[in-house]
Amino acid sequence: MANYGWKLNDGANPPPYNPHQQQQYPVQAAFPAQGIPPIPVPRIPTNMSDYNSFGEDERGGSSFSFSDASIRKGFIRKVFAILMCQLLVSLGFISLFVYNEGVRQWTLRNSYLVWVAFAIVMVTMLTLACCDGMRRKFPWNFILLGLFTVAESFMLGTVSATYKADEVVLAVGICAAVCLALTIFAMQTKVDFTALGGILLCCTVVLFIFGIVAIFIPGNTVRLVYASLGALLFSVYLVFDVQLMMGGKHKYSISPEEYIFAALNLYVDIVNIFMFILSIIGNSRN
Repeated sequence: MANYGWKLNDGANPPPYNPHQQQQYPVQAAFPAQGIPPIPVPRIPTNMSDYNSFGEDERGGSSFSFSDASIRKGFIRKVFAILMCQLLVSLGFISLFVYNEGVRQWTLRNSYLVWVAFAIVMVTMLTLACCDGMRRKFPWNFILLGLFTVAESFMLGTVSATYKADEVVLAVGICAAVCLALTIFAMQTKVDFTALGGILLCCTVVLFIFGIVAIFIPGNTVRLVYASLGALLFSVYLVFDVQLMMGGKHKYSISPEEYIFAALNLYVDIVNIFMFILSIIGNSRN
């Protein structure tokens, strides 16, 4: 199994960091449509026994430690700044598609654009997840992340246009409150969620299969159950990814060089939570 760039925080003597080691990362996303349960793409399994950390390099020279407060705070600020830009772009697309009837009708007449956006999302997401050279190289990392965000926002707007405006506004408000509360919880709790990667992977696979089965089962009850489980699962994923970003005393953490990947993880978590909440509201009112 592959090493995905997580490292083990095991005390005062961390193992050496190898900057040349190729790394890969887990992927997650959701691209739902009204009437079809949103199905998340499961994360790639990770080997927690393989890890990198930041201390002395292989030649014995001093490097920097991720536990250092200034490095950690700068990394977190950069990730949240990128994430806020992504969310603002998505909110703009959703508002345009929900409140502009001309855009809504144009999208319905040109439904092939959704598949074009889906292809862009998959290509850019896999490139960012699997190609660490592109992910860490400026400006290609921001270009790929920008393309991913615009394409995903277009898909979010298209899906939101199939719901009523008040349902979308309610879903946005609930999603914002939930994500804010979970982020504060992840930063304050003493429970280490970074050790739950294997359990979360198993739950994602089960949810993925359940979503496929739910497509062929009529009625809103199954979809409500599925959407509720999905919102719960990706809420835990959000706490998981926030703690990976924080590092510190948590068992595993993500490299401070991976600010693009950290922002991508958090953004996709929030997108999944929003779509599952929107599905719950829409199915509960039908």
